[in-house]
Amino acid sequence: MTDTTAIAKPSSPARDDYLAGMKTIAPLLLVAGPIGVLFGTLAAQKGLSPFEIMLQSALVFAGGSQFVALDMWAEPLPWLTIALSTLLVNLRHVLMSTSLTPNTAQFSAPQRFVAFFFLADEVWALSEKRALKHGLTFSFYMGLVVPFYLMWVLSSFVGAFLGSAFTDPASIGLDFAFTALFICLVMSFWNGIHTGAVLAASGLTAALVHATIPGAWYIMAGAAAGMATAALLARPDNVENRRTPEGLS
Repeated sequence: MTDTTAIAKPSSPARDDYLAGMKTIAPLLLVAGPIGVLFGTLAAQKGLSPFEIMLQSALVFAGGSQFVALDMWAEPLPWLTIALSTLLVNLRHVLMSTSLTPNTAQFSAPQRFVAFFFLADEVWALSEKRALKHGLTFSFYMGLVVPFYLMWVLSSFVGAFLGSAFTDPASIGLDFAFTALFICLVMSFWNGIHTGAVLAASGLTAALVHATIPGAWYIMAGAAAGMATAALLARPDNVENRRTPEGLS
């Protein structure tokens, strides 16, 4: 009798990492799907065809800027205003990619190009969390990206056929879906009072800039303030770490 255990194929680390990425992103798909449907629905109400909606989601793959562009969609189309506004919204990707770059040192140049092309807030947050505990591999990263990307593109395509179904997204809570998603992401990083300080700095700065400066600058300002606060609190010579006997006089 043949011993089947002797010829069983060994587990592949790359495959295991990919499946781990899929398992990690799975809960967020439950939120990304309805948001994608909402985008497709609203875009259809603006007159975009299902193909145009799916193409935009596939090429842009940035929900925040896609909704911003949709808010400005009119006749004649204000191309320059839309381009500048979406650029401001997506400037946060510069900060996210800068933060993630040290964790992609083992990626090849083509892999890094692919990784940053598909960078999204959710993918960035889960990648950073993974890197803190286990290190980040390209296989794990793509395990996050592939199902999330497919869910966004396909759900927006489905939403394109429901243009008349959701005239009031707030009535079923879809207007809060984005907010709920990011609250979950932020709280997964909670690490005590330092995290609270970062969130407070980011939130207060964003609110102040939003109230005083027109446009989407508040997104970049809030992100920059949060990163600056985190960097300050993480400094080795932070006040809490410099309590030497000479400094306690």
